[in-house]
Amino acid sequence: MATTPSAAPVLFDRALLAARQGRARRSGPVTFLLDRAAEDMVDRLAAVNRRFAEVAELWTPGEGVLPAARFERVTRVALADSPAEALPLRPESLDLVASALALQFVNDLPGVLAQIRRALKPDGLLLAAMVGGDSLTELRQAFAAAEAECEGGVSPRVAPFADLRDIGALLQRAGFALPVTDVDRVVVRYDSAFALMADLRRMGATNVLRERRRAPTRRATMLRMADIYAERFADADGRVRATFDIVWLSGWAPHESQPKPLRPGSATASLEKAVKKGGSR
Repeated sequence: MATTPSAAPVLFDRALLAARQGRARRSGPVTFLLDRAAEDMVDRLAAVNRRFAEVAELWTPGEGVLPAARFERVTRVALADSPAEALPLRPESLDLVASALALQFVNDLPGVLAQIRRALKPDGLLLAAMVGGDSLTELRQAFAAAEAECEGGVSPRVAPFADLRDIGALLQRAGFALPVTDVDRVVVRYDSAFALMADLRRMGATNVLRERRRAPTRRATMLRMADIYAERFADADGRVRATFDIVWLSGWAPHESQPKPLRPGSATASLEKAVKKGGSR
């Protein structure tokens, strides 16, 4: 008897995410991470010897990062356009799908990658940057220690982040050819943990986990968190460090012109002979 796949767990409140991103834009956004990703994306696309005509930019905060003048048509898919993560993209209609600092808030990343793969023309490219890896590990550790000490338990505060191997496997699972992942680590220094949290609010990147605690955090817990943060992650001048890992992922919709791996047993050179030759030098 056939079974249907189970639905992906809903980790993020994406309506709340859209509201907080809107609040950040109105209050004066902090964009240093997005600016860095935008500059890197332009450089990466410039290194690709391809002409991209039909392009979609997916869920990037703000006004987007792609230079519209380089492409014939750029469709910007806003977060509000696809709250249920169903993409308004026609099959095999795009040469390029790009996204900057958005995919870390996706509930069903395998499903979204599969939708992107279907929307790309053969030999179309996905290029995306997302927050992942060890991002905000200092804040996560400081909150966990403070809550365990002051409240006897830990509540979810910082979203779980995917690592390089997980993302590479998801690209392959979605059917992308030539998948590549790498990470750009950015370490930012702040006067205190509270200054970091103020920046996160102005990025629209505060806690949107559905299982987040709704009650306000006790003042004593917040103060203890800041103390632990400073004790563990301060430099000699008293400023504290915050880690952001920007994970880059790319993959191509399969096409017959792309390099293919050799079939097992098709190699023409003997590994045994190569080893013997190397050892005789």
